[in-house]
Amino acid sequence: MTSNLPLLLVNGPNLNLLGVRQPEIYGHATLRDVEVLVADTAQARGFDVRTIQSNHEGVLIDAIHDARQRCSGIVINPGGLTHTSVVLRDALAGVALPVAEVHISDVMAREEFRHHSYVRDVASVHVIGEGVAGYARAVEQLLDLIVTRATT
Repeated sequence: MTSNLPLLLVNGPNLNLLGVRQPEIYGHATLRDVEVLVADTAQARGFDVRTIQSNHEGVLIDAIHDARQRCSGIVINPGGLTHTSVVLRDALAGVALPVAEVHISDVMAREEFRHHSYVRDVASVHVIGEGVAGYARAVEQLLDLIVTRATT
């Protein structure tokens, strides 16, 4: 265990099906692969990671609220909630933690309804369309932000 507060990794609806659901879009990596990648990336910088995945919006909101006093920042792939959930956006804004928004696919190259993100304006980091590897880049950028804020 490190002395830094951990990051919270939030994966929204249907991300439990990574590796199975539409591999032509999302690839063959599983949710477990994502969790290991994020944990390894954070651990290299001295941070642990708490993870949650749920297909239920309220469960995700409760985890975000709980992170307010227990985490340094949030890495989130809200899945389809990106485009529909004002309450998820409000939960992220309400906890006042730095947020990294991640999307495996290039949502701007997909259906028009995917072009709008309710999370965009509350996230400081955006990594979109880089596949599962984008989670590692999001963690790196978020930790750069957290460490910079802590030293200023």
